[in-house]
Amino acid sequence: VQLVESGGGLVQAGDSLRLSCAASGSTFSNYRMGWFRQAPGKEREFVAAISRNGVNTGYADSVKGRFTISRDNAKNTVYLQMNSLKPEDTAVYYCAGDTFFFSGTYTERETEYDYWGQGTQVTVSS
Repeated sequence: VQLVESGGGLVQAGDSLRLSCAASGSTFSNYRMGWFRQAPGKEREFVAAISRNGVNTGYADSVKGRFTISRDNAKNTVYLQMNSLKPEDTAVYYCAGDTFFFSGTYTERETEYDYWGQGTQVTVSS
């Protein structure tokens, strides 16, 4: 599967952004999906994940209550709605996919994702 992120940009603290990740080349509903981010000088970290059927989701503590992950299997797209953005949310955001048999589970583990997008930059100014 090929993954292409979009929707990043430069915003002010408190603003919102919605990232999209479009998948192609394979059956999207076979993949559990995740969002990760990497800030300058830091390791890539987990942000959010969603099961194949979209029912179950998980979030990093740092974004819980502010970010929402969702997916539209008919559109082969996973989204990350980011509200109340903070300067510390500044990073390159990556979406990732992993084929998995069970439709209702997600994973936060970076090493379990086999497919990655190229990333989209999100910059939050104070």
